[in-house]
Amino acid sequence: MATPKFIAPSTSFYSELKARTNAYFTEAGSHPTGNYTLYIKAAVLLTGMVLLYLHLVFFTPPAWLAVLECILMGGVTAAIGFNIMHDGGHGSFSKKKWVNEWAGLTLNVLGANIHMWTTKHNIIHHTYTNIDGVDDDLDAKPFLRLCENQEHLKIHRYQHFYFWGAYAMLYLYWIFFTDYVKYFTQKVGDIPLKKMTRKDHLSFWGFKVVHFVLFVVVPIYTVGFLPWLVGFLIYGMFTGLVLSIVFQLAHTVEHAHFPMPTQTTNRIEDEWALHQLKTTANFATKNKVVSWLTGGLNFQIEHHLFPRISHVHYPAISEIIKKTCAEFGVTYHEYPKTRTAILSHIAHLRQLALQPVQAA
Repeated sequence: MATPKFIAPSTSFYSELKARTNAYFTEAGSHPTGNYTLYIKAAVLLTGMVLLYLHLVFFTPPAWLAVLECILMGGVTAAIGFNIMHDGGHGSFSKKKWVNEWAGLTLNVLGANIHMWTTKHNIIHHTYTNIDGVDDDLDAKPFLRLCENQEHLKIHRYQHFYFWGAYAMLYLYWIFFTDYVKYFTQKVGDIPLKKMTRKDHLSFWGFKVVHFVLFVVVPIYTVGFLPWLVGFLIYGMFTGLVLSIVFQLAHTVEHAHFPMPTQTTNRIEDEWALHQLKTTANFATKNKVVSWLTGGLNFQIEHHLFPRISHVHYPAISEIIKKTCAEFGVTYHEYPKTRTAILSHIAHLRQLALQPVQAA
């Protein structure tokens, strides 16, 4: 599928939104990138990851504690992705380019690859959000049907029950399979990757080896194969579950749209900013614990409209965006609690489980 185009802005909505947001930073005397609160959080998460790894691998805790620590390490891994890698990958972690690059490389240490992720997430997902056939985040076939344009298989009748298991496999599937598919095909779906330099190739293979040694070879040597296998599966599956749930609550819920381009023009009949608001939802934005752990990804609307602003500023600019949306008559999707968003996601999956494929 060729990448679609958006119609030219017919209103001053996004221009006004940008002007008001820029004015906020000018008046506050702050920079859109991260600040000391983010750096403290990054230090806490990275320290926690190192300590958990060292205790599990070299101090052999009793089985019950090891299980709890594997689950906790999975949560910390997801939090590093949400808070450090994600802002770094968008260039919003720091004003300094090299700091953003180092923050993004945390993804490589944890088994994935920042080069692949930048094309998949920054370029494709953020531009063509919820457009089936282009946005790779909607491609969970054959296991899940995430929008009405996708083929309905018999297995999908039960997807609102088994999706937890599918989500739990995301991280392991990502680092051990889909990264390699992207590397060898040099594509994300049908869209070519940004051309890899020699440095990118060396980084891909070098960090894959580092991850394999740290998370497979060394633990097997110190604790044995079976304890490693059980622990690694617990760790990897909890990481995948947390990553999946947070991202799915942003786009695959009842009120989110899944527009398709007009066949004759290959055009989305919305300007880009309005498309982002129709395809994106927030959740639990008043919950400071959720906001801290998810790196502000519960403020997904703010993130999609301003991806180069660090998540530490989302609570403040969300009020600006809400007010502007109200003035321009633009719907702002938000679920008050995490559980209401999860229930909406399950309802969305259930509707698609029972609904036949939409006619072209």
